[in-house]
Amino acid sequence: QVQLVESGGGLVQAGDSLRLSCAASGRTWRTTVMAWFRQAPGKEREFVAQTTWSGEHTNYLDSVKDRFTVSAVNAKNTIYLQMNNLKPEDTAVYYCAAGSTLSVTGDPYSYWGQGTQVTVSS
Repeated sequence: QVQLVESGGGLVQAGDSLRLSCAASGRTWRTTVMAWFRQAPGKEREFVAQTTWSGEHTNYLDSVKDRFTVSAVNAKNTIYLQMNNLKPEDTAVYYCAAGSTLSVTGDPYSYWGQGTQVTVSS
């Protein structure tokens, strides 16, 4: 099993920045791909960003590509999502996910965190 714990969410104003963290523990060698998804109230879960632990492959949702940066620190078994110039439409619960296949859909990810709330006020 792999356990994922997110942190770093909060209430900010439009234009502010936040950095989310996702700490992985357990059998992390089973995972090669880490991703961030989000789900806003009344909406479906949405892919945000992904990275391999090596950092060689990254991918982003188009609407966040110029504002968010995903990174991985192997020594800490932790990935980060640096979010700049936040907008009200970024408000959602952000989830960390781990798997072994690069995918923008949630199904291939075997492990999920509990989520962290990000609220952006206008």
